[in-house]
Amino acid sequence: MIYTLVVAHILGLFVVVYGDVGLVSPSQLQMFVDEIPDMPRIRGYDVVNGVTVSKTLSITMFQKYWKFHKDLPPTTVFAYGETELTATVPGPTIEALHGVSTDVTWENRLPSKHILPWDPTIPTATPLSKTGVPTVVHLHGGIDEPQSDGNSHSWFTAGFQEVGPRWTKKTYHYHNLQQPGNLYYHDHAMGLTRVNILAGLFGAYIIRHEKVEAPLGLPSGDEFDRPLAVFDRSFLTDGSIYMNHTGNNPTIHPQWQPEYFGDVIVVNGKAWPYMTVRRRKYRFRIINASNSRFFKFFFSDGLNFVHVGSDSVYNEESVLVKEILVGPSEIADVVIDFSQSISNYVVLQNGAPYPYPGGNPVNQNNGQVMKFIINSQREIDTSRVPKQLLVYPTPSPSQASKTRYIAMYEYTSTINQSTHLYLNAKPYDAPVTETPEVGSTEIWNVINLTGDNHPLHIHLGLFKVLDQTNITNINEFTGCMNNFNDAVTCQVEKYAIGGKLSVEPYEKGWKNVYKMHPGYVTKIIVKFAYIHTNAPYPFDATAEPGYVYHCHMLDHEDNVMIRPLKLVK
Repeated sequence: MIYTLVVAHILGLFVVVYGDVGLVSPSQLQMFVDEIPDMPRIRGYDVVNGVTVSKTLSITMFQKYWKFHKDLPPTTVFAYGETELTATVPGPTIEALHGVSTDVTWENRLPSKHILPWDPTIPTATPLSKTGVPTVVHLHGGIDEPQSDGNSHSWFTAGFQEVGPRWTKKTYHYHNLQQPGNLYYHDHAMGLTRVNILAGLFGAYIIRHEKVEAPLGLPSGDEFDRPLAVFDRSFLTDGSIYMNHTGNNPTIHPQWQPEYFGDVIVVNGKAWPYMTVRRRKYRFRIINASNSRFFKFFFSDGLNFVHVGSDSVYNEESVLVKEILVGPSEIADVVIDFSQSISNYVVLQNGAPYPYPGGNPVNQNNGQVMKFIINSQREIDTSRVPKQLLVYPTPSPSQASKTRYIAMYEYTSTINQSTHLYLNAKPYDAPVTETPEVGSTEIWNVINLTGDNHPLHIHLGLFKVLDQTNITNINEFTGCMNNFNDAVTCQVEKYAIGGKLSVEPYEKGWKNVYKMHPGYVTKIIVKFAYIHTNAPYPFDATAEPGYVYHCHMLDHEDNVMIRPLKLVK
């Protein structure tokens, strides 16, 4: 795997011949020349006679051209939007209100053929006609009915001409009854998630709760409260997105690679953009929308972040930090006070190796993210960042009704290259084994037997990290797990006695994704109920097609590090 990644890194530094076009060297693209856009904002509610009411949106997937950099030709992308003209990469930011539901009809108007290569040798959504691009939308972090969760087998092609075996309905219902916070909608089609998101199918979704959030006094309004979707891409000289057509095990998987890394860093659809800011506080909701790249964000001049929320939940307390590590699909909600900068500009940088944590060091290209140009004039800023934010009760581990062991496996070929990845040594379509009760609290011990850090995402459930313990004699333990796939039989408590990793202060709250460190057992407490109220779900969480949990490195999820999650009464 490392050999393949090193080659990809080398390719990112030079122009190489690929068919009739070359691969763009990132060093040929000037940084900080395109201004960052704020994506279109769509309200997920209406106001009638001063009263907020539910709204139905129609958001469509289009193939169109998008300019990632002023010196790149237009790129063919897949984009979400209310119209083809207004469709963007990332898609529009949907702004919802707590307690006011939003319905969305997700429409597919994509062509019969994908713009990127995909591999039919991994479990993949495949129309009977062999034409059309299967898509389905998952609202990442949403607490909603199974029929609106975007099951991987609930895919559909253009005009709903063909649908997957677990397709449910055209219009999804989002209740917006959960705690206020940041969500992320994106494609979730079986075996195609990595290519559909790489093509551009993702966007931000915010649930606001004025009564709860206004007293905090955080920066607000469209100018000072901005989503930032950060991701990596590589491009060919004709402007098209580059994705390797040859797998690391081509005799097994002709195209599939274990990770995708691009050397061009893109924020809100622009490569290494700049943003002109005033000398005051701004709030940024940072989504890592990469397939596989982790970001360790820091500022060139040592400017601080004030971390106020992680994924879809506020922290209990704000945390002042110099750097933050954000895995694929994680969301960091931060406030940056530009009045504290001693210069008139600052660069947001990245220091995370790829793959994380033991891969290649960043270079001059993927180590730069974006530039902030700071107005020299000082001004009065009435926004603030209180130490105390929002506190949600945490169940005691003694209240957990079930303890589970979730093991992460990676399988390799005779040439020691990755062939596929499993959770609990089972493929996605094997019978469900995780069946939590609605309203229950469980303890999950996540055992990472691989060399990669895997961001684990649980649909519907929220969780807190309790403990991270190193596995001693890991080769011996892994050998037993390969034979029995049973942590109790293999006496995990005998091996999980090594050093502890502390949980970063900004990640001690409720999350829906967490980075599972290689060679560690990570103990989490999972709640399958609202964290802010004892009210029952207003929907049947036991209905079909159920939910899933999976690694959010998209190339891993597609092949096939994903398992069903079926709630029961």
